[in-house]
This record gives sequence, C-alpha cells and structure tokens, in this order.
Amino acid sequence: MRGAAAVWISLVALVLVAPVSAHAEAGLLVGVHEDQIKWRTRPNPILPAVRTLGLDAMRVTLRWPSGRRNASVRTHHELQRMVAADRHGVRIVLGVYGRADDAPGTPKEREDYCRYVRNILLRYSEIRDVVIWNEANSDAFWRPHGREPAAAYAALLSRCWDLLHSTVPGVNVVTTTAASHDPVGFLGAVAEAYRASGRSRPLFDTVGHNPYPLYPDEVPDALHHVYVGQGDHARLVSMLDQSFAGTAQPQTSLWYLENGFQTSVARWRRSLYAGHESIERAVSGARQAEQLGAALRLAYCQPRVTAYFNFLLVDEPSLDRWQSGLLWADWRPKPSFAAYRAAIADVRAGAVKCPGGGGAGRPAMPEELPTAVARPAAGRR
Repeated sequence: MRGAAAVWISLVALVLVAPVSAHAEAGLLVGVHEDQIKWRTRPNPILPAVRTLGLDAMRVTLRWPSGRRNASVRTHHELQRMVAADRHGVRIVLGVYGRADDAPGTPKEREDYCRYVRNILLRYSEIRDVVIWNEANSDAFWRPHGREPAAAYAALLSRCWDLLHSTVPGVNVVTTTAASHDPVGFLGAVAEAYRASGRSRPLFDTVGHNPYPLYPDEVPDALHHVYVGQGDHARLVSMLDQSFAGTAQPQTSLWYLENGFQTSVARWRRSLYAGHESIERAVSGARQAEQLGAALRLAYCQPRVTAYFNFLLVDEPSLDRWQSGLLWADWRPKPSFAAYRAAIADVRAGAVKCPGGGGAGRPAMPEELPTAVARPAAGRR
C-alpha cells in the first residue's frame, strides 16, 4: 500500500479531470452514507471525493445513549465535523439510533429519545433531515420492550414528529426500513396502529427505505414476494397509499437511504483488508460499476423517489463488513466512482430514458416501472 501522498495525488487527479458543475437536480438528491466524516479531525480526503462526484448529501449516523436527552462532549465534536461538511455545500442527513434492546418502548424512553434528537437539531441548525432510528422492521436494530414493534415505532414517530415540528423550523422526519424482514407488512402494521390511535396529525414527512439486492449480483430491478428491493418499488408505494388512505398522513416522497453492491477483493489488494469475506456472490469492480449506474438511473425513473444514497464512500477494511464503497480501502477509486459520477451527470441533465415514458424524463405512474424476474436466492446477511 502506498502512502498518503499517493492517495492525495489520485484524488487531486480526479478533481482536475472532473467537470465543474452544479449538483444533481432537485428532483433526486444523490449522496453516500459515510460515517467517517464524524471521526476525522479534518474532512480530507472525504470532501475532495464528494466534490468530484458532485454529490448533494451525506447520510451520517449517531448512537443514542439510552436515557440521555443531551449529547456528550464527544458527540458534539462529531456533530461539529458533520456540519463543517454542510458548510462546504454537502447536506447532512442524520440518523439517530441506539442498541436494539434500548429501542424506546415506554413514554419516558420515547420522550428521552425525541428530546435528544430535538436538542441536537436546535443546536445545529444546518441539519434538518433526521432519520428516526435504523431499520425499524429488523430485530437486529429494533426490539422495544413491552410493546409490539410496529406499534412502538408508530408511537415513537408520533412523539418525535410532534416535538420536532413544534420546535425545529423546516424539519424533515424520515422513517427507516430494511429490504428484508417484510417491510410492507411492518409498515402496514404501523398504519394500523396509527389508525387505532385516532391521531389527526402525520407520523412522518418522508419514507426511508434500504432497498439492497438479495445478493450483489442481482439486477437492481429484480422482483420479489416479501423482500422489498429496488425493483419492488411499485408494491411498496401501493401499500403505503392503501394503508394510510383516509388518514392525516399525506403521500410522501421515498428516500433510498442505503443501497450498495459489494465487491470482491483481488488477491493483490488483500493487504488492504483483513479477515474473510462473509457474503456470497460479491461482484467485480467493473460489475459493481454497472450495477450502481443502473440502480441510480432506475431510482430517477421511479415515481416519488427523491433521494438515493450509496453505502459507502470508501470500503470498510474488515472483509466481514461492507466493501460496497466507491473507493477501495486505500482511498483509490473503483470503477464505480466514475460510473456513479456519470449516472449523476445523466440525472442532472435529464438524460435518463425511463421505461414507459417514451424518452427522457421521470414517469408519473408506478405502473410504468420496469419488470424483471428475480433470481432465486436465500437472502442477504
């Protein structure tokens, strides 16, 4: 592995060859999920790569310590690093969650969590988009005590929406679900709990979903029965509209908060990584580039989808974690870096030809979405 100077040369070269242009059009917010921005005392080399790509936003997460209503000194330092990126024109989308067993299931726990979020947003006015928890339909992240999970999540959304909208101007309250663990059934149960509560105000402002493929080599528009990948968009939107019809919850936009295609690591790059690969059917760098470009263009064509975030900007060096970044672990670009930048340029120019639309531009109706046959697969880890 070469030194930091060589990494900088690679990134500077990318900046020099990249065209200077505006961010993606307002109809589709394009970004990456990358937590490293909160850990680095300086935002390099993250921001040069973000600027080269022409990204609009970064999604970053914070851990909520159960029982706390105010952030620690360490967390404030992390938040200050995030908003420094915002000052460089990168919109921060903040996800706040805690341990699965600390999921807020009681009124006090919900009050603690929502006030913690509220106090952060009041202190850091640059942040207005907040994701309430993480993948609430998965028991890997959401195990509230003493209450059915969907009802507990509806109660948390309710309290946070009320508190945040009463105190934080322009706040955007975003939900979160995983592609596995039956997100359609879970959100339907959230709607049932909402109806049963008699609530006369919305629960959320934006639907957030993580439409990962079952396997990295699965085409982005593959269809499934229970699993909800990107190709199952029409089923997800239809369920939302039917489940919340006649309530105070309006139709909202849909944000793809995480999506990614894991790459295999060639033998000559293995010194950058540690451990053993734990996911099946990881793809080559070239195939990841094809998958990612297709996924972003598909998102552009899907009605009501207004944001897409790749997970991650840079690979995690532990092979049992995620190698879906646009940069290898040494910060050198993968083929997907240029592919993502090219797809962003197409989105920005309105040059994506959407199925059923008769040419470039976003279609208006869910039934115009492309169809595909899903490959048989056991599931994503």
